[in-house]
Amino acid sequence: MKVIILGTAWPYRGGLSAFNERLARQLQDEGHQVEIITFTLQYPALLFPGKTQYSTEPAPEGLTIRRMLNAVNPISWWRTGRYVRNAKPEMVICKFWLPFMAPALGTVLRLSHCRRRISILDNLVPHEHRIGDRVLTRYFVHSIDGMVAMSRSVLADADLFDPEHRKPRTFCPHPLYDHYGAAMPRQEALQQLGLSVEGHYVLFFGFIRDYKGLDLLLDAMADPRIEHAGIRLIVAGEFYGNPKPYMEQIERLGIEERLVLCTSFIADHEVGRYFCAADLVAQPYKSATQSGVTQIAFHFERPMLVTNVGGLPEIVPDGQVGLVVQPEADQIANAIVRFFEEGLAPQLTEGVRQEKKRYAWENMTQTIYNLIPDDHTK
Repeated sequence: MKVIILGTAWPYRGGLSAFNERLARQLQDEGHQVEIITFTLQYPALLFPGKTQYSTEPAPEGLTIRRMLNAVNPISWWRTGRYVRNAKPEMVICKFWLPFMAPALGTVLRLSHCRRRISILDNLVPHEHRIGDRVLTRYFVHSIDGMVAMSRSVLADADLFDPEHRKPRTFCPHPLYDHYGAAMPRQEALQQLGLSVEGHYVLFFGFIRDYKGLDLLLDAMADPRIEHAGIRLIVAGEFYGNPKPYMEQIERLGIEERLVLCTSFIADHEVGRYFCAADLVAQPYKSATQSGVTQIAFHFERPMLVTNVGGLPEIVPDGQVGLVVQPEADQIANAIVRFFEEGLAPQLTEGVRQEKKRYAWENMTQTIYNLIPDDHTK
């Protein structure tokens, strides 16, 4: 069938683009004709706290990506909606992550007249709340025919916007981010990063935002047991806001020598070296639904330390593929020390190898097909 994916894609960077492009490839592999419609303007510069929205990678081969939608220009919403309607796709798939995008995406979906408009939900209630969020999200939810939530907490949030369950909904966990290449030997990864092959390393990866709890992890790194064990923290990702509070915290704690700061955006071809260098991937989030970082860790078969928030414990079963703790610095420190002192890496790595089988991309596409069968009518 003809499928249109509406949302972020190249030349924009980050996990949203990676997801939509990987989903497009999976649908193409299954025999469908796929086109991605993405933005001419995604975020106005004033609303984007990072350094740049754009990728430095070449355009992905084998994908049809059309830039049409301006997130803040209603005329472009109408033009894009008319384009989708005239294309007559059997299905439109739209990832939803932020209420700010609801007017643009919801309007295009309404104008598309497609009878199978499916949204894959990162969040319905955002991590960082703003006035009007719920009104905007409700507008979006009313424009779709069905929802696939990537965590059970988001599935539960759907009741806030569709309490009568008029729209079919289901849960499917985030598939693997398996497009970053094959794993490399740990020693090679450490050498590429200029790090000692004798060291022990914890990795914090991705955009640095308040809800991700890097401040908790920095407090944990001040634990004397971590210093004594020679454990270092690799921070790999761009600040999504003001870095000053973190720099002041690092100086106050006196932990500069325990950190490896790589605080610029990590290009796709560099991702593998950071994960392969790490003994443990830490996600000390204060709030969460799900996270693409876990799926990169699964791909590179790295044990994880996550906090007991949102859908993270669903994806990282405690004692099987990682350690789950409360979002408190002392508990994070205890878990890091325990991981290295008890030599948990082999046991948890084997658990990761087994658990990752659950996150194949065909599970996501099959879930989408089953949500609204071909004979569905509005």
